[in-house]
Amino acid sequence: MTAKQEVAKTARAMLKWGDRVSRMARCFNSADVPSKMRNAPMSRTDDKLRGWQSDIIVDLIQRYGFEYITLNPGASFRGLHDSLVNYGQNDPPMMLCNHEEIAVQIAHGYAKASGKPMAVILHNLVGMLHATMAIYYAYLDRVPVFIMGATGPMDEGKRRPHIDWTHTALVQGNAIRDYVKWDYQPTSIDGVPESFARAYSIMTTQPQGPVYMCYDAALQEAKLTREIPLPPAHAVATPSPMMPDPRAIEQIADKLLAADKPLLLPEYVGRREGGFENMVKLAETVGAGVWDICNALNFPNRHPLSVSMDKEAMRGVDVVLGLDVKDFEKATYELNSTTREIKPVVSETAEWLEMGFAEVNISKWAMDYCRMQPCSVRALGDTSLGIPALIEACEKRIAGNPELAAKIAARKVQIGKRHDATWAKWQEDAKKDWDAAPMTTARLALEIWDVIKDEDWVLTANTMKHQVRKLWDFEKPYRHPGIELGTSTQIGMSIGVALAHKKQKRIVVDIQPDGDLMFDAGALWVAAKYEVPMLIVMYNNRAYYNDWEHQIRMARLRGTDEKKAHIGMDLFGPEPDFGALARSMGVYGEGPIEDPKDVRPALLRALEVVKSGKPALIDTVTRHR
Repeated sequence: MTAKQEVAKTARAMLKWGDRVSRMARCFNSADVPSKMRNAPMSRTDDKLRGWQSDIIVDLIQRYGFEYITLNPGASFRGLHDSLVNYGQNDPPMMLCNHEEIAVQIAHGYAKASGKPMAVILHNLVGMLHATMAIYYAYLDRVPVFIMGATGPMDEGKRRPHIDWTHTALVQGNAIRDYVKWDYQPTSIDGVPESFARAYSIMTTQPQGPVYMCYDAALQEAKLTREIPLPPAHAVATPSPMMPDPRAIEQIADKLLAADKPLLLPEYVGRREGGFENMVKLAETVGAGVWDICNALNFPNRHPLSVSMDKEAMRGVDVVLGLDVKDFEKATYELNSTTREIKPVVSETAEWLEMGFAEVNISKWAMDYCRMQPCSVRALGDTSLGIPALIEACEKRIAGNPELAAKIAARKVQIGKRHDATWAKWQEDAKKDWDAAPMTTARLALEIWDVIKDEDWVLTANTMKHQVRKLWDFEKPYRHPGIELGTSTQIGMSIGVALAHKKQKRIVVDIQPDGDLMFDAGALWVAAKYEVPMLIVMYNNRAYYNDWEHQIRMARLRGTDEKKAHIGMDLFGPEPDFGALARSMGVYGEGPIEDPKDVRPALLRALEVVKSGKPALIDTVTRHR
């Protein structure tokens, strides 16, 4: 290695460390220039000048500090690919994925777990269309993913017969425009740096979400004939966070403290640096119960003020404060899944308050904004700033008011007693049918917990219908980046979560539904190839049982044959052998395990594999219910 290379390597390491220390929200310091943002070099460490326009894109990828790039190969970005390998020296490293959907899912999980966006490259029109569902879920989940696509050439004279025509669209971003925060297709190399910087800024501004940049194949492959400056090193990458109106915060403080039974309802608060801790302090300051909606880990589930999954605790609530909430309804209403009828659990006389971004970045196409909840106060802004200000406002009112302080203290004792009784009941319920085979989901949850509880662990996505939230101790903010978003999302996202925690050598657990893995089984190969350590425990009920339950409901409602509900839903005859599937992909695999007594020894063997730095899969068969 030359002296120049040594200096460059050291500089990159120092910049990477400074980036981690200085940025808020786990990655981004909105008020400062990113530590990794640096002046465009006129030459690389091998003294070769930038020769191709795609080299400019590589400079931007490196400047903005992306640590990985996921992709599935495609000729439309062959120019960029060559620049990444030979000009950029595969820094950041590319991760080959078996499907574009997996590539986006890995970036999704990584961003949720680390707060840092990943870059994804999608092959022209067809690759983008493969990835649409994963992009939509990243949008729903408010996750920053920097997607780069390719098209063309847009110059018809440079298109190859047939293939360059069928793989090109006008305008390509139209296909996903309704569920990305922004898309752009620069027409020349001069438009690349500015649009890249704008895309990064839009992506990382709250509420965050995916962006799509489309680069013409001919633009990438053209020679660079002049210097193209990058954004200046002093440029701020992301605007500072939005502070809610101080007057609204004062009103919220008054209403919370005047309440007899307030409830805090956080959804995305835990995604921000300090959000988890801020929620604890706010709840303890005002003496309020907390229902964690679980799209992030917002509050410790064993805290005495946690009332999550106990809807009876909502009875009598007179003030509800939603904190960065998109869906007020699911947590606070009861649903009859057969008739679709809903009824409120919270009293109709309760007052509703809001702090967050519910009305920002609403799609004109997808109805992910959910039903609107009328609120008497709506403070638009970032909870990372708003909650500390609210705590301060409440503390000022409580100080010197012994009667209010006593009221809050008594309320905390009452909520704590209910929490402890509910928790004890959950533990008792988990022992029912303990020796049943196939095992109950509660037993599987406890078997996994017993093996990992003394490790530094992380749960990736699935919570087995929230069973693990009733049995495990989620006491640190990184324990769980949030629940899954639907079928064909979890294995890819889980690999991304595991990748985010790889350097810390945490034990990352993916409770993996069988139907979900059947969509993207090739993702196991990605985990093996890049040695992403994770403990995959199959939640295998040999069915797409969520829909099976719906067919049972329909049969009961209509008086039809309930025994036929499995048709078109079951995953048996033949039963997939997930242990063998894992081994075929280079992943340690065992199972299927139907006797619950065999689960713990298998988990212990798999844990040793994970500790060695590799993925392992244990196929455990559970009951349907």
